[in-house]
Order: sequence, then structure tokens, then C-alpha cells
Amino acid sequence: MKNSKTIEHYFKRFVPSPFSIAVILTIVVMLWVSLSMTSGNVSQNFIKVLSYWENGIWNESLLVFAYQMMLILVLGHILVLSQPMQKLLDVLTAPINSTAKAVVIVSVSTMLMAFFNWGLGLIFGAILVRKIGESCAERGFKLNYPLLGASGYIGLMVWHGGLSGSAPLKVAESGHLASLSPLAVPDFLATAETILSFENLLIFGLLLLLMPLLFLVLHSRSKSVVDIDLSISKVNSTLNYQDIIKFEKIRWPATLFGGIVLLTFAIQYKEYFLDFRLTPNMLNFLMLGLAFILHGNFYQFLKALKISISDVSGILIQFPLYFGIMGVMKDSGLAINIAEFFVSISTTETLPIFTFMSAGLLNIFVPSGGGQWVIQGPIIIESSHQLQVPLPKMLMAMAYGDQITNMLQPFWALPLLAITKLKAYQILPFTFWMFLIGSLIFIFGLVFIF
Repeated sequence: MKNSKTIEHYFKRFVPSPFSIAVILTIVVMLWVSLSMTSGNVSQNFIKVLSYWENGIWNESLLVFAYQMMLILVLGHILVLSQPMQKLLDVLTAPINSTAKAVVIVSVSTMLMAFFNWGLGLIFGAILVRKIGESCAERGFKLNYPLLGASGYIGLMVWHGGLSGSAPLKVAESGHLASLSPLAVPDFLATAETILSFENLLIFGLLLLLMPLLFLVLHSRSKSVVDIDLSISKVNSTLNYQDIIKFEKIRWPATLFGGIVLLTFAIQYKEYFLDFRLTPNMLNFLMLGLAFILHGNFYQFLKALKISISDVSGILIQFPLYFGIMGVMKDSGLAINIAEFFVSISTTETLPIFTFMSAGLLNIFVPSGGGQWVIQGPIIIESSHQLQVPLPKMLMAMAYGDQITNMLQPFWALPLLAITKLKAYQILPFTFWMFLIGSLIFIFGLVFIF
């Protein structure tokens, strides 16, 4: 920690952009698989790999999943840009006059938001960081802005154990587990056994307590300060939408339509609530209704939509690249081999730990919780059955591993970087420490709590 500036120097010098990382990982996986195939020559194997890659990019189920995830992110962003949420942000930023206060408020509030919804947490954290930065710059307070940016990214370290976690939501769907394994499995796992379990909530509580303390330690040992360019227009003032007709500025149509959406949501998903289940479609439906009501009219909603889409464009174009990597790793058997290796060296006591590690490794190449569950899910079900480890514990071990290496993989940081105007190399020295301490907390939780 004492050499934070030196670490940042190396990150700045050697870490490429998130898009370049996606391209580099694509090439690495292609060559890895081509050279590791035992049949055929390298050129023939490479042609096979290209077909695996193309199949992954256009996999229909993954494209549906990508659309669900993009909606979660965009709708979460739209909610954050509503006036009630903006007022909440103003309340949070008013008393801040130092980095110490800022990182505590940002990290805690971002983790709470991300536990509800990963997209909401990511965008809320990013906009909160930006607002604090602008407010302190106007009042003459110096901030460790990169550290503050890292604290706004912490939601991606807790999201998969929260209410929008892809794998826990998928297994809450009736028949999903049976579609992954021929073994005798439950029809579904209710979120009361996973996301809303006492064990998971306790681990989340530890993160809420310990991670802000880590930021305070990092602040005391790092004095990196970045001046904020106030010539860049603020978040609120960048909203601009043309060709608005009077109907779109009236309040009652948006409120009425939002109410209809929420009424349909309540009727359609009544049984899911009774079983304590949540799904991606449920969350999107709920956020869509709330977005219309909180914005008050279609005019404000459309302005927020325009900003939201532009700030997630980097993720949209990178999704196919990572789906291609997933296709290569899945069709070649590489992903299964990695997961099975960790299972082969496991015992009943260590299986959750090695599942956590394998999930973290796979997330570097496939930063998509739902896509990773498709690959790793069948192996988790089988190993859970063989070694008699409770399936909910195994599921959460995978979720924890998947989310922790987001602190090393900047794919999901793209919206935050766009909003805060930071670079990936500026926040990665701090997210690296978040990865280390967070890993220890999750391993402790899997061993002594779950």
C-alpha cells in the first residue's frame, strides 16, 4: 500500500483498455485451445476454434441473457437519474468534505444499492462519485478521486450474492436445475435458501463493515489526487432530448402506464413472491414500472434513456466478444476441464473453496454470471451430489467467486469510467486490494458461516 503510486505507474504503463483486454483474451483462448488439441494439426484446430467462437457469439440463449442484463443496467441507470434518486444523491453529497467521508458513504451506499440490483448499484455508485467530485472541486476540497472511483465500483463485488444475482435467480425458475443435470434435483431453489439466507446476509454484513475500513486504510497510505475538469458538463445538464410533444410532458400518462406495469407485475408474479423467487424478467418489469412513476412523464424518462444507453455502449459491443470466448471454452471443453480440475482435488470440506476459486478464474475470461452458470452449473450440481455438499452453499460459492474477480476484470467498470472520466489503470491498484481482502472474507464465510 505504501507504494500505491508505483503500483499505479505500472498499471498505467502495462494495462490496456477494457476493449483491448477483451481482444487479447480472445486471442489467448483461441491459441490456448488450438495448441492443446490432441487431434489434427494446429491450422485445422484453429479453424475448429473459429467455428466455436462464431457459435458462441450468436448463441441465442446468451443473446437473450445479454438483452436481459443490458435492460437491468439501463433501467437501473434510468432509476438513478430520476428526481427522487437525484435528491437522495444530493443529501448524501452535502456533508462530504474529505476523501475519508466520501469513501465510506460511497462504498456503503453502493453495496446496499447493488444488493438490490447490480445495474442500479453500478450506476448509482458512478454518479455519486461524479457528484461528490464536482461538489468538492467547487468548494475547494481535494480528493483521492481514483480511490473514490474504486469505492463506487464495489457493487460489482457483492452483486451476485444480491437480489439480481444471475445464478440464484436462474435456479429459482421452475425446471431450470433439471435442464442442467439428469440427477434427481429440486424443481427450483428458492431465494430464501440462497440470496436471502441468513448465512449470505451475514457475509454481506461483514462486507458492509470491513470494506469501508479497507478504504480508510488505503486513503491513509495513498495521496493520489486528480483534479476534476468542470468544463465537462455535469450529469444532470447533459440530458437533452429533441422533438418533444406536449403529451410527453404531462404527468398522468406516465404515472398511469407505470401503475399498469406494476399491477401486471404484481398479478403475473404473485406465485414467485410466495416462493421467495426473483428472476431477471421480474426485476426488469419492476424497474420499468418504477421508472415511469419516478420520472413523472415520458419526456424525463426518454432523456434519462438517452444518457443510459450511451454510457453502457462499451459493454454492449464487448458482450459478443466474451460470448465468443465462452463458446470456445465451452465447446472445446476447456472451461469444463478447469472446473473439473478443481473438483478433482477437492474434499467435502474444500469443495466450496475450490469452486469459489474456479469461478473466479473463469470470470476473468467470461465476465458474465449467467453465462458462467451455464458452463459451471452442471459440474456444481454433480460435485455437490457426489461429495454431499448442500447445493445452495455450492451455488453461492460460485456466485462469490464470480463477483470477486470483477475487481480485476474491468469489463463492468465501463459505465463508471465513462461517467467519472477516470481510466481503468487509475482504479485497478485499489480494486486489487479489494479483491484480496474480499476473497479472504468470502472464504471465511464459506468455511465458518455457511
